[in-house]
Amino acid sequence: MEYPQSRRNASLASLAASQREANSGFRAAVSGRFAEYFPSPDFGVHVAQLPTGKVLLFSFSRVETDPTKETGPTDRIGPTNAGRAYLWDPAKGTGARAFKKVTPPVVLMPDGTHAPRPAPFFCAGHSFLPNGMLGVFGGNTGGKGGSGAKLSFVFDPWTEGWYRNRDMAVGRWYPSVVTGADGRQIIMSGQSERGTGTPTPVVERFPALGQPVPWRPYDIPLDVSVQRMRSDAPFRNDYPHLFSLRDGMIYGLGRDADQQWLFDPRAQTRTDLPRRPADFRGYGSAVPLPAGFRGPDSVLVLGGDPLDPNTYRLSGGAWTTQEPRAFGRTQDDTLILPDGTLLTVNGAKDTRDYGFGPFNPKADLKFRQTELRGADGRWKLGPAQRLPRGYHSNALVLPDGRVMVTGDELQQIANDPDIKDGMDGSIEIYEPAYLHRGARPVLDRVPAGEIAHDAEFSVESSTASGVRRAVLLAPTTVTHAVNTSQRHLELRMTGVHGRTIGLRAPATAADAPPGYYMLFLLDAKGVPGTARWVKLGKR
Repeated sequence: MEYPQSRRNASLASLAASQREANSGFRAAVSGRFAEYFPSPDFGVHVAQLPTGKVLLFSFSRVETDPTKETGPTDRIGPTNAGRAYLWDPAKGTGARAFKKVTPPVVLMPDGTHAPRPAPFFCAGHSFLPNGMLGVFGGNTGGKGGSGAKLSFVFDPWTEGWYRNRDMAVGRWYPSVVTGADGRQIIMSGQSERGTGTPTPVVERFPALGQPVPWRPYDIPLDVSVQRMRSDAPFRNDYPHLFSLRDGMIYGLGRDADQQWLFDPRAQTRTDLPRRPADFRGYGSAVPLPAGFRGPDSVLVLGGDPLDPNTYRLSGGAWTTQEPRAFGRTQDDTLILPDGTLLTVNGAKDTRDYGFGPFNPKADLKFRQTELRGADGRWKLGPAQRLPRGYHSNALVLPDGRVMVTGDELQQIANDPDIKDGMDGSIEIYEPAYLHRGARPVLDRVPAGEIAHDAEFSVESSTASGVRRAVLLAPTTVTHAVNTSQRHLELRMTGVHGRTIGLRAPATAADAPPGYYMLFLLDAKGVPGTARWVKLGKR
């Protein structure tokens, strides 16, 4: 029986009403507010904030419109197992004309059908290259439970096209990717080409040593090879959290408590980190905590267990239990905001359980509430988002300081105002409290070229006399609550002369890997202006 449109309409209306009621007691200047909700042509299983200001969304072509069934082509063999991608340009608003289709390359998958289709790269891993391009690795070859694809692509934000590189050595379905201090990408984990239940221990890097790191906007990797590294990463479960911290090491924090590892990308070695105090954690957040002028040297692990509201910090090779959130949740996304505070959005009780059983489009209201961590490390609940967003939910910080929330194809289909119009997804915009605290600093000019690490440079601001902080915020690319690209750094202010503000860049590439960053100016109240993009690192 068809899932009726009337049911979708009633559900969406009910969610809008409960959101209004839940948020009536919150003041925007204290807790922020949800300001916009609008259709999107894609589910947003994967999202990336590009240095052009546009946002890349990609996922799969739907095979089902009934939200009580599996929407994606995970088990499908053949052409229905296909990917899709779109760009959203916030400068064009929120209508259909603000989106552009950027179809992935057509491929032949080794599934026996020899049927061409847009690459099924959903549930891949990704991170940014120094030239602003997004490397995307893996995907789904199909079969029962899905199986790993060997695919390797970059998305070029400058030409707005996809480019294919040489296949990886192994298939990867649910891998993680992180960019190291040298600008090369480290790829770990994922279910192999043999299917679900066969995670690969093979670690690879892109590009291979001997190949140049893509540095300039016109350095397009095409047919470039990956390279197997000497150390293995035998994670039992997929999508581990990976971070490149200020010591230049790669921290691999597995979902299993006993699989916490330190990787040296130069020596290609792996050593053990202490066991995490909490037991197994599913899809939850992990954030490299801001550390002032230096790069991050600690990580906060949170979410992934509906029974455990605690947060756990890894610092100096030791774990400590930190301030708990209001309740446990999985499938949550935690972002670093320009002012250095943290914001959690999204969440569920389990992968497809929103509080009232699996595949149920209704949800416990609490999982729709945001949660904010202030400078004092304490958490407080904030306003509720419209849709429950659990599995495949995502969020990122836009250059204007707003937060984009999307993802969870099940909930988007269950609440689609017109299931036949081709706009399968939805986007919500959250405005943090700092956007409701008066006038904002203005950033008029930033350097057009590359900024060397530890170099002094200047920016211009018509509100220079009121600027108290300058911050670099790395753009987010995220899927499945795994966000390896986040980074927040304060910049040293070396002087203010009229409209000119002198700044000093982060000291080393280990503090801040080379690439594009959003530069925010903040006033004495912690209010950020709209960011401008800068390119950090000189070869």
